[in-house]
Amino acid sequence: MKDGSYWVGALQAGRISYGELYQEIANRVAKHNPQLNALVTWDLAGSLAQQETTPDLLQRPFAGLPIPLKMLGQNKKGWLNTNGSRLMAEVRARKTDHFVSRMEAIGLIPLGQTNSPEFGFKNITDPELYGPTKNAWDHSRTPGGSSGGAASVVASGMFPMAAASDGGGSIRIPASYSGLIGLKPSRGQMPVGPSNWRGWQGAAVNFFLTVSIRDTQKLFRLMKGTESAAPYQVPAVRPIEKKRLRIAVITESPVGTPVSEEARAAVVEAGTFLTSMGHDVTEVAWPIDGAALIRSYYLMNGAETAGMFADLAQELGNVDESLLEASTRALWRFGEQLSAADYVRSLHLWDQASAQMESFHEKYDLLLTPTTAQVAPKLTRPWASEATLERLTHISELSLEEAQEAIWAMFADSLAMTPFTPLANLTGQPAISLPTHLTKAGLPLGVQLIASRGQEELLLQVGALFEAAGLFHLPEAYR
Repeated sequence: MKDGSYWVGALQAGRISYGELYQEIANRVAKHNPQLNALVTWDLAGSLAQQETTPDLLQRPFAGLPIPLKMLGQNKKGWLNTNGSRLMAEVRARKTDHFVSRMEAIGLIPLGQTNSPEFGFKNITDPELYGPTKNAWDHSRTPGGSSGGAASVVASGMFPMAAASDGGGSIRIPASYSGLIGLKPSRGQMPVGPSNWRGWQGAAVNFFLTVSIRDTQKLFRLMKGTESAAPYQVPAVRPIEKKRLRIAVITESPVGTPVSEEARAAVVEAGTFLTSMGHDVTEVAWPIDGAALIRSYYLMNGAETAGMFADLAQELGNVDESLLEASTRALWRFGEQLSAADYVRSLHLWDQASAQMESFHEKYDLLLTPTTAQVAPKLTRPWASEATLERLTHISELSLEEAQEAIWAMFADSLAMTPFTPLANLTGQPAISLPTHLTKAGLPLGVQLIASRGQEELLLQVGALFEAAGLFHLPEAYR
């Protein structure tokens, strides 16, 4: 399979030159991107220049493999830093993020930036600045979000891997909708700073979308590790070395929303396979209060958004609200109504959930769930109702309790699509979406595995079992 490791081997063995590889990628971009709208910037000349001025590139682990960054939280000095917002359409990064610097140190060459929703608040990718990205499997559907552009460039075969990020499922949701592997590492596992150290209080983590376990494992091992100044650090843990794992299974939504029969079937298939491999698979109930946890997540979003716009007002001189999308304006104004006590209580709830999940993992090594409750929705499906959006325009006039309900209503439909992913972000656990299921209509759906903090290698070990058994349903470009 022509994954990233394949192209690295070809470069190092001299079977292909940089010029030939870059031309091949350029041809794929020209073929697919006009239909998908996945790549929103493209710097072929700059990337070639970086390759030409890095003399030891072939000796680095990724040997100069080109890769796109996400247009959200992955800054490279001098490149656009729009965050998918019309407000920041001309803003450029003043510094290169440590995550991007680490990518370059291991031999990856940034080449362009992928589409993302405004400030990453949605689980679909449809920013007013760039327009919607389409799913490579079905152009009438979304690839999800917020790493939707990253998913489409990989699923279409434009790039064998893409940088992505995950603050509530933004790697795993597009992976499920696009037949890809999506690992969300533990909180504190990946490089952070110097522009942003906390990333939604550690809920948001940078990593990649890939098509092979070997690429995912190689990226994880080479990228992990963060700065001593980073506020979150992964605890030292021993890798779990068991031939017989204890795997808990949950197919019910943690917030009581419907789960499609196809999503349930995906989990049943995965559980049956794991049982056949000698593991103990047991159906259990949720050990946490999912609805309370999600409400605390939205509260954090609001508070962080208010803080972000306070910073942007200083940086830009003023914030023109007319350039912001309705969901962003609503979160901003909701956040301004919150007290410090509200925010602290929400984070305390995360800590309690983290402790509950650590106790859970004393009994079970892994938790298996659907990644998404349904297949990728149609592009024509509204993200929120017109009535909800109209109410949001008056959110500053509402009481705090009314504003909270308005925010809950704003996210209600999208949460019903993807209720399983936010938990790992709030508890700091690693989670992975594996492309193990095709629906009767031929659309991909992933299953999610969650482990205790620091146990990414266990997730990769189990992922390798599915891959070796030929149970991955990858995009056509990789079959």
